[in-house]
Amino acid sequence: MTNQTFLPFTRPSIDERTIAEVGEVLRSGWITTGPKCAQLEAALSERLGGRPVRLVNSGTASLELGLRLCGIGPGDEVITTPLSWVATANVVLAVGATPVFVDADPVTRNIDLSQVQRAITPRTRALIPVDLAGLPVDRDLLNALAQKHGLRVIEDAAQSFGSRWGDREIGSFGDLVSFSFHANKNFTTSEGGCLVLNNEEEARQFEKLRLQGVTRLPDGGMEVEAWGSKANLTDVAAAIGLGQIRQVDDFNRRRRELAERYFARWDPALGFALPPRDVEGHGNWHMFQPLLPARLAPRRGEFIAGMKAQGIGVGVHYPAMHLFSLFRQRGHAAGDFPVAEDIGARTITLPLFPAMTDADVDRVIDAVATVTAALS
Repeated sequence: MTNQTFLPFTRPSIDERTIAEVGEVLRSGWITTGPKCAQLEAALSERLGGRPVRLVNSGTASLELGLRLCGIGPGDEVITTPLSWVATANVVLAVGATPVFVDADPVTRNIDLSQVQRAITPRTRALIPVDLAGLPVDRDLLNALAQKHGLRVIEDAAQSFGSRWGDREIGSFGDLVSFSFHANKNFTTSEGGCLVLNNEEEARQFEKLRLQGVTRLPDGGMEVEAWGSKANLTDVAAAIGLGQIRQVDDFNRRRRELAERYFARWDPALGFALPPRDVEGHGNWHMFQPLLPARLAPRRGEFIAGMKAQGIGVGVHYPAMHLFSLFRQRGHAAGDFPVAEDIGARTITLPLFPAMTDADVDRVIDAVATVTAALS
């Protein structure tokens, strides 16, 4: 057991100025949705080319309400990847639709767009691509495919805030774009998220969906014309986000530096498959995820325990979700999506967050070598 301080796989960076601003919100007496949320929505909109942005209390809510905004429900199909946090498919089930999985690309680990065509049926209404670890799905191919078949796109950009496709930032173009601001994301509000919309009419409809379907009337009354959720963000959370938006570009710059150090110091002889390095748009390095050598995949739990004994936290993002009981009960089985299954069985998430030092990266790499040798 090491005597060094435990190094988690991620940790949010919250500065003292932001902490003080949260205190000001608490002292103001207005701690639910209010002026800070409006300020954060405006700041996000300005960053994303003036598109309407509406905050919610989670990235999951953003995806689900985005589907509802598109009128997707029972009898409809939504195509997505099995290699994501289970929320990506759960939101499809939540609106009564059917998630249809397409295997991952072995290089990018994102949905294999070349296989999407075969999955489209007359019931297909939308696509939910996922930018795994912040690496964008090919937006040119994605949007051409959606336009050809008349499909809505709800981008699960939960992990890709600050990434780009060509010269455009993710969220500044496309159809609907969902971001997560969970504590482990590059940009956090502790919990929260947002949806980037196409126009003000969509934004007004989304506002109803996120708060009980209510429309406020000029005389002080209200009207409710349709179902709505309870998914609004608080000003306490928005104050954190306002602090984050001042710093997120610096955070992402440091993440790129740390990722480059991993690549530079990594010993290829260890037999790990490193994540794609120079793929277009990978500007934010949300996670650094090598794949274990195939011989160690059945011993991933031992590897994680060994790293913990070295004082290093390791995550798993993500197992292939179609192998969960929820989806096996819906007819899926091992072998359905072999690329996603292989990646899901071998992936590990190593520490990468802005407050890390170069020495921390070296320590992680040394620990990987030690534990790998012990298991070989």
